[in-house]
Amino acid sequence: MVDVAVVGCGVIGAAAAMELARYEVSVAVLERENDVAVGTTKANSAILHAGYDPKPGTLMARLNVRGAALAKEYCEKLDVPYKQCGSLVVAFSEKDEETLRELYGRGVKNGVEGLEIISGDEARRREPELAGTVRAALWAPSAAIVSPWEMCLAFAETAVKNGAELRLNTAVTGLSRGDGFWTVHTDKGDIEARYVINAAGVDSDTVHDMAAPHSFEVKPSRGEYYLLDKSEGTRVNSVIFQCPSEKGKGVLVSPTVHGNLIVGPNAEGSDRHDLATTAGGLEFVKETAKLSVPGVDFSKSIRNFAGVRANTGFDDFRIGFAAPGFLDLAGICSPGLTSAPAIAEYAAELLRGAGLELRRKDEFVFFRRRLRFKELSQEEREDLVAMYPEYGRVICRCETVTEGEILACLRTPIPPVSVDGVKRRVNAGMGRCQGGFCAPRVVEILSRELGITPGEVVQDRAGMRFLFNETKGGGENV
Repeated sequence: MVDVAVVGCGVIGAAAAMELARYEVSVAVLERENDVAVGTTKANSAILHAGYDPKPGTLMARLNVRGAALAKEYCEKLDVPYKQCGSLVVAFSEKDEETLRELYGRGVKNGVEGLEIISGDEARRREPELAGTVRAALWAPSAAIVSPWEMCLAFAETAVKNGAELRLNTAVTGLSRGDGFWTVHTDKGDIEARYVINAAGVDSDTVHDMAAPHSFEVKPSRGEYYLLDKSEGTRVNSVIFQCPSEKGKGVLVSPTVHGNLIVGPNAEGSDRHDLATTAGGLEFVKETAKLSVPGVDFSKSIRNFAGVRANTGFDDFRIGFAAPGFLDLAGICSPGLTSAPAIAEYAAELLRGAGLELRRKDEFVFFRRRLRFKELSQEEREDLVAMYPEYGRVICRCETVTEGEILACLRTPIPPVSVDGVKRRVNAGMGRCQGGFCAPRVVEILSRELGITPGEVVQDRAGMRFLFNETKGGGENV
């Protein structure tokens, strides 16, 4: 029996596991996919929000501001790409300017520091690419950009380093209550736990209903994005938002920590696992973004993608005990990524209040570094290659990722088992050609190191085969 079973290893589940790993408790994380950060965590705007949008007095407001501060600290300690670039919410009309004043007031009440309403001219002085129709803007210097999947991975690795058990490819199929404990039924067998944390993202309502009466429903919202080449990466210096509406924070234009430009999302109701992009949705994103930054060159798009958000129609996170020992961390839509570290802190407080003894460990490993070959000086590169020749073989030319870096990620606490798993860890395939050059070489390395055939290497999720042998009898693994 473990003390706590965490269902789901997106950024919320990973943060909760890492927080609990600080204490003398046993933790098991159950993730149905073959890797962490495979759901909403990998497909979002990658923004750490300042905290002016949530309504004062809500959990969302408190955890957003606290989470932004913790995320900055954690990203530095765990070597996660992070940049505090600030954000602008732009106004095109008198009504929009009223919204800016409302957001400013909320932000002040929520404890956001440095907020300022500036004129359109001042906004264009800071961001010359802004449209001439921008009348005013809300400046939030504490907003930041981050690599969301690396943030999740860093949290999960830290949890594992400190004793948490991660069970991948393990889908939860049911829950039953015993005498002071839960039995978590999975497709890999049962596990008993004194407490269960529901961090199942877009499926959090399904997991909730396994333990308690139905009380909320996830209403999935799909958002579509453009990712543009690095030649567009300096188009803006900060995150450019339009005024929020009932559908969300609207279409943004933002630099990324990897030097690209991201534009999106729209907001469409969808199936909870529908990641399709549509011509209509992408056209909406393009035309709406041009209202803010008309010069964006969408011909430089290198990838389109979509992510699904776990909206519930409730204007706050749904965090609390739904049954004895069963804690929901549900309805975690935006600003969930920002709030994740603070949600984890709060979850630990709630578990303590419910009777879980939390005694700090004498030692907690809270340090992580990743070697990035392209960031080394020429002298450092030469010294490294002299010791480890595999660092002299460039696999991904767009991002200058070496075989040494790929081999190193295969020896981490949570090694990748797919081409996209390697991509999320070392950026191979993130560049202009999107893996057109390096993907076959990554397949070769995974095949060799994992002891499987090239045909058994998957693109991302289990079953997403990368190579096929077309025969008259149909597609077969090579």
